[in-house]
Amino acid sequence: MGPARADYLAPWWAAWLHGLPHRDPRLQPVPSTFRPQDPDYQQSLLVLGLLAAVCLGLNLLFLTVYLICLCCCKREQDAESKRPHSCCVTWMAVTAGLICCAAVGVGFYGNSETNDGVFQLLYALDHANQTLTGIDSLVASTTLQMQGVLEQHLARLNELLASRGDYVQTLKFTQQLAGSIVLQLQGLPAWRGVSADLTELSGQVAYVEYYRWLAYLLFFILVLTVCLLACLGLAKHSRCLLLLTLCCGLLMLGLSWASMAVDTAAAVGTSDFCVAPDKFIMNQTDDEISAEVVRYYLYCDQSLSSPFQQALTVFQRSLTTMQIQIQGLIQYALPLFPTAEKDLLGVQQLLNSSETSLHQLTALLDCRGLHKDYLDGLIGICYDGVEGLLYLGLFSLLAAAAFSTVICAAPRAWQQLAGRERDYDDMDEEDPFNPAARRMATHRPPRGQLRSFCSYSSSLGSQSSLQPPAAQTVSNAPVSEYMNQAVLFGGNPRYENVPLIGRGSPPPTYSPSMRATYLAVTDEHVRHRGDFPA
Repeated sequence: MGPARADYLAPWWAAWLHGLPHRDPRLQPVPSTFRPQDPDYQQSLLVLGLLAAVCLGLNLLFLTVYLICLCCCKREQDAESKRPHSCCVTWMAVTAGLICCAAVGVGFYGNSETNDGVFQLLYALDHANQTLTGIDSLVASTTLQMQGVLEQHLARLNELLASRGDYVQTLKFTQQLAGSIVLQLQGLPAWRGVSADLTELSGQVAYVEYYRWLAYLLFFILVLTVCLLACLGLAKHSRCLLLLTLCCGLLMLGLSWASMAVDTAAAVGTSDFCVAPDKFIMNQTDDEISAEVVRYYLYCDQSLSSPFQQALTVFQRSLTTMQIQIQGLIQYALPLFPTAEKDLLGVQQLLNSSETSLHQLTALLDCRGLHKDYLDGLIGICYDGVEGLLYLGLFSLLAAAAFSTVICAAPRAWQQLAGRERDYDDMDEEDPFNPAARRMATHRPPRGQLRSFCSYSSSLGSQSSLQPPAAQTVSNAPVSEYMNQAVLFGGNPRYENVPLIGRGSPPPTYSPSMRATYLAVTDEHVRHRGDFPA
């Protein structure tokens, strides 16, 4: 165990998820230490995901029992019982819509939080990878200069200054110092393997995160579409839409619980890493990097000396001594050997560039840069990432509740629709104000005795004003026809002082189709009986 961390503390939700029991398929306890390559640990996460499948089974069982009870219970046919059922369906639809909108809102927030956390992790990985690549590049370039370019310059200077033993001794000493620098650089850890692992990890995380974000975005759109379809089916009272809503609701219910399973497994696994990230990283790098170096970057304790301090100190001292020696040769040997100017100035320039590389290497090897990247990655994945996964889990629960409500409301709406059609079919076909009777009348020949429409006697007429029409004005045929029509409509055979047919004013409650038929019959009657009173 490393020392206590003062700059990073796992969030409480990560600690809570880490505390969930980890069980294998045989329900035996499994250590909750983050071990992604361990089959037992993978199975424990799979078991946690299967809990969502159990919840899906219980949800389907509840819906099955509800539908069975709904089918077995007969709906009362009186009007007082229809209104509560209608209100129940309406409120269920409103509830499902509100829950669906809330679920999508929570889901969008959780998806955005998870995406932000993952991209913060990717940024930290890329920056750390650049740092490690920069260290390897500086070490390689400095080693190449010391072993290749510097040795070439020194070899030519040995030939030019061979007549002066003291100058040749200075060149040999300079070559020894260059060898010491190369030896110190070779003692630094090679980050090439770690950099390759970080590059591969970053690529995999970016690939998975892109498709995860896109899949959830499409899932949100699908949820809204199905909710809109359900509301449309309930509003239109369409059997086709209700059946499609029921099938889509069952599909979305399964997808919601599947999303819940994935979110649960991912959140628990990430929380296991966030609770003890240092231990996992040290176990992963123990074959490539020494534990002292890994601990130096993980904790960045300023009270402890850097493991590279000795190598960098030797590098600095050797480089300073070499610069002093070459400066002396330029000052004293160059006036005697003008041909050595090019090589001496070349060595001096090489040492100056090596000093610049030393300062850059010192800055890159400092723990503060990599430690900051490490903390940024942890905060991104453990705070924003796990929090977003929890919100996505809440979205899955709300979506499952919304579609369960839709599935419960669809059969009730179907039952109401069937009841309305049954009541519609039970209406009296002989009722002239029944729309079905009017539709059927177009397929039946008109009755011979009904040549025109009539109504009951006017409510404004008095009993004394009801007199039979004069014999010289109206024949008996229209009178008997009028009496028959009055009897047909349920009234007693009565007379009006002016027959309704002759007045040309049908009852105001007639429909446009009945009025058109009435006017046609009236015109025909006027043509055949021109002596009918106006």
